[in-house]
Amino acid sequence: MKTLKYLSTILLLSILSFTASAQDAVVISDGDFIRGTIQGTDFITVGIKKDNGEVQQFNAKDIKEFMWNGETFVSKPFISHKKTEYRFFKMLEIGAVNLYSMGGSTGVEKKRRRVRFMPSVGLGIGTGGFGGFGFGGGVSIAGGGNRDDDQPRQPRRQGLIYIEKPGSGDMLEITPDEGNPDANYRYIKNTLLEKFSDDQDLTARIKDLNTFDVKTIQSLVKAYNTVHQPAGSN
Repeated sequence: MKTLKYLSTILLLSILSFTASAQDAVVISDGDFIRGTIQGTDFITVGIKKDNGEVQQFNAKDIKEFMWNGETFVSKPFISHKKTEYRFFKMLEIGAVNLYSMGGSTGVEKKRRRVRFMPSVGLGIGTGGFGGFGFGGGVSIAGGGNRDDDQPRQPRRQGLIYIEKPGSGDMLEITPDEGNPDANYRYIKNTLLEKFSDDQDLTARIKDLNTFDVKTIQSLVKAYNTVHQPAGSN
């Protein structure tokens, strides 16, 4: 039932994107949402400019999810320094196995006029689990002119990749190290083999792989979800 409820919310956001001219939305709870234009996120907070021009900021712990330029960011519990906090995770794949990313570039470039919501995020790649990296960020909302096109663009940061199979344990980080793909190769391989243990064809394919990147991981999760139903969806 939880899975069906979750997918229903995703369907609602998809409908919103068509009926409101691809307008962004913040979902506070089921049936309670705000339309507008997302100004930015640091994965802890998100700012949205409402139709009346007001900019409102929300913490991840206070809302369910938001849709930005057709992409969905869900609020999920996150262990930081042995404390449970909340972060926004961008959904990459959804189904029997879920794949998320956090940090890095959002992939959304928007010209900002009178109001700017400016996130600053720093992430360091870890070695798996929740405690293997450092997180820091800040957000400012400020007025000003139209100077965005004059500002130097920051280099794209690599986001952290997380995998989750509901009912089979905690969400785990499986971020490939693009600079050193052998660094966490065995950890990623073993994690994928565990999550896909009920699919012999897919596990055989994983065993033959010598390296992993984000696209490969995403394609494996997509292939698994194509033939497996989420738990509790029947």
